[in-house]
Amino acid sequence: VPGPAAAPRWEPQPLSYQELQSERSEVPVSRLLEETALGRPGKEDSAGCGQLVWVGEPVVFGRADSIAGKYGVWMKDPEPVPPFTRDNTWRVDTVGTEVRQLFQYEEAEQLARGYPAKVHILPRPLESTGAVIYRGGLFFQPRHSRSVARYDLRGETITAEREIPGAGYHGQYPYSWGGYTDIDLAVDETGLWVIYSTDKARGAIVLSKLDPETLEIRRTWETNIRKRGVANSFLICGTLYTVSSYSAPNATVNFAYDTATGTSRALSIPFENRFRYLSMLDYNPAERQLFAWDSFNMVTYPVRLSRA
Repeated sequence: VPGPAAAPRWEPQPLSYQELQSERSEVPVSRLLEETALGRPGKEDSAGCGQLVWVGEPVVFGRADSIAGKYGVWMKDPEPVPPFTRDNTWRVDTVGTEVRQLFQYEEAEQLARGYPAKVHILPRPLESTGAVIYRGGLFFQPRHSRSVARYDLRGETITAEREIPGAGYHGQYPYSWGGYTDIDLAVDETGLWVIYSTDKARGAIVLSKLDPETLEIRRTWETNIRKRGVANSFLICGTLYTVSSYSAPNATVNFAYDTATGTSRALSIPFENRFRYLSMLDYNPAERQLFAWDSFNMVTYPVRLSRA
């Protein structure tokens, strides 16, 4: 396995760069801090917001059938715009250097059968697995840039693009598996987020809240969680959660950073990497589930929240 100094490339063959950091990063970051459990689940609050207390077993929805689908991103829009609905399911296979195809399905079952209703060809190639669908747009990082763009699903054009100041990109501050996962978009009950790092933050996770129409940054938080040290992250109710490992079968949700208080805490919520290669993880606030891509497999995880 080449060392971290190997020139990062992102091509279907060989798959070297994405895997080169695995040995170095397999120690869960939570061991570096005193672990504190979140405590027993309180009364479940199905309608409102709360803290994550439990992640269930993964449920497999579909499987990619070619090497291009070893890693990717799949999602539903929690706040769709007509003619789209919450049943519409979207997928991008992200292995390769010219990733432009966005597959549209009428429902998740159609995705499982492998027949898209439509294929969108993006005007700009997409980088990595950080894209999300929200309010009728695909939000993604164009390749070789520190920008975020909005592709309108109805008009099939890019309607906004904005640079994230100082954001590392193309292998500077990825998650522990690599894969150019420097800039990761996320959606929760409160809106659209971008997760990244900067030289100024010295590799710690930086969070910015984005305006979904203009992509202007509304507010930014700097955490004390090292981005390269965690496997992935997602937001629920304004709190960032990180996962300890992308390949260990018995990983944990190991940190939480609360943007309301600006504080982080260590957690130890069990999280199963069933297929040992987690390349994408996002929360869907409408479905109250985590969507993930785990070594060719598109899976969901049920979650439980307690009252904050």
